Amino acid sequence: MPSPQSTLPAVLDHVDSHLDESLDRLLAFLRLPSISTDPAYKADCRQAAEWLRDQLAGLGLEARTDATPGHPMVVAHGPAQGGPHVLFYGHYDVQPVDPLELWHRDPFDPAIEQGAQGRVIRGRGASDDKGQLMTFVEACRAWIAVHGALPVRVSMLFEGEEESGSPSLVPYLTEQAPALKADLALICDTGMFDPQTPAITTMLRGLAKLELVITGPNKDLHSGMFGGAAANPARVLSRILADLHDADGAVTLEGFYDGVPEPGDEQRAQWDALGFDAEAFLGAVGLSVPAGEKGRSALEMIWSRPTCEINGMISGYTGAGFKTVLPAQAMAKVSFRLVGTQDPQQVLDAFRAHVEARLPADCTAAIVDASGAPASVMPIDNPAFEAARQALSDEWPRPAAFIGSGGSIPIAGYFQSILGLDSILIGFGRDDDQIHSPNEKYDLESFHKGIRSWARILAALARG
Repeated sequence: MPSPQSTLPAVLDHVDSHLDESLDRLLAFLRLPSISTDPAYKADCRQAAEWLRDQLAGLGLEARTDATPGHPMVVAHGPAQGGPHVLFYGHYDVQPVDPLELWHRDPFDPAIEQGAQGRVIRGRGASDDKGQLMTFVEACRAWIAVHGALPVRVSMLFEGEEESGSPSLVPYLTEQAPALKADLALICDTGMFDPQTPAITTMLRGLAKLELVITGPNKDLHSGMFGGAAANPARVLSRILADLHDADGAVTLEGFYDGVPEPGDEQRAQWDALGFDAEAFLGAVGLSVPAGEKGRSALEMIWSRPTCEINGMISGYTGAGFKTVLPAQAMAKVSFRLVGTQDPQQVLDAFRAHVEARLPADCTAAIVDASGAPASVMPIDNPAFEAARQALSDEWPRPAAFIGSGGSIPIAGYFQSILGLDSILIGFGRDDDQIHSPNEKYDLESFHKGIRSWARILAALARG
């Protein structure tokens, strides 16, 4: 049998010549209204899981659906091959479609439409995550059709609760850890840096969050009768929050920057080569000046620096007109995006100490709903990462880059902590895909070149 490297051109030709069939399968998948958060769609979620299972079984994989307290997991395993054993992850559930009146067409009647920059696949789940998921499945289909086998051993795990918080995922991973053992995870729920530049996300920020409640008097007080003499929880809260940052935008919590790494020279060079336009990025939301740490670029602050943000504040009378009271309570919601090896519990403990040090007599503080999860950092010195980056660069107009993400993708952390797997996060979504919003789309180019990209990556991983 010829080697995977020599077979790759024929596999890519097969992808191109069978694109219409791949699209037909995706459109059939998109017609299934697998909304995980709404119990009314439970049967549709099961149907989507069974549809996927049947597609994978049709490729010759050992495929099944596993029951959970919620929606089924879809699991498939291919035969042993050379090279690494990869575990591919995606999710088949989708977001609700509200508000329905803002859709230009039935969200579960998908179609190929002409978009501003080319043809697009329109429908709920087109980008998040059915279209992305199917790029990998269709790449595997092409390999099997041409080569008779996959170039590396492949397992797949598709969940049906990602859009509703993945309540069944951690128990399932814990229980099934021996059966899901692999060398490397592949995750498709990410996007391009821009329409011409593919990316591998290697840094995902963690998250710590809490609600702070300051209580003073036992009731709201008349500001004329008590103002000046009585403690004002709103003023106390304002001081506590204002002191979280210094004049240069740095977070002041004790030990906050412990475990925060600096990007390496090679990574900085890749980021600089991307030509990120901070002025345009901020201008799109009506801003103009980066507001975080001085001396840091906007891209650096989003991808590789930790943050402390105030997400909401409530105190006193907030209705129409004016009511001159001293509020009995003041509340704020505060979150921290974490990087590197920052410890979420250490950050929460430092915040508690920060509050206690600024709490005057006659006021009490309560911290509720505190929780946290660490950041995920992938080891780009693993040769598989560079092999995947080069494979992507061979397919797209601009070289692929290792990038960070301002958000969090919990599955990557779970794979590390439960299965001991590092993850290569590659997706082909674009910023204008309108995921979670009306009129979601996935560019036809993203779907087509996404399939070709995964075909190349599988060949590159087989080379070792």
